[in-house]
Amino acid sequence: VQLQASGGGSVQPGGSLRLSCEASGRTFNPGAMAWFRQAPGKGREFVAAIRWSDANTAYRDSVKGRFTISRDNAKNTVYLQLNSLKPEDTALYYCAGTVLRLIYGNLRDRASYNYWGQGTLVTVSS
Repeated sequence: VQLQASGGGSVQPGGSLRLSCEASGRTFNPGAMAWFRQAPGKGREFVAAIRWSDANTAYRDSVKGRFTISRDNAKNTVYLQLNSLKPEDTALYYCAGTVLRLIYGNLRDRASYNYWGQGTLVTVSS
């Protein structure tokens, strides 16, 4: 299974981007997929997740109301719409997936995911 992330770029504060992550390879039936990010000099942190069975979502507090995660079952693709971007959103964004049916409380846990994409860079600067 390979996860291919795309859609990153450079935008001004207040701008928008849409990240995509497509799962390919052998048959992959996601239990959940998520986005994490890592800013320069910082650890990787949870951004958003979506449970495949019921589209239940989870977000880190600082992106609620600005970011939206969604999925396309037929394409095995997860999206992250980033609106009202701030300089502190600058980071390498990674998508992650698991075949496990996670309980809601585990959606934010990095250790819950065993498939990872290569990352796509988001830079927010004026």
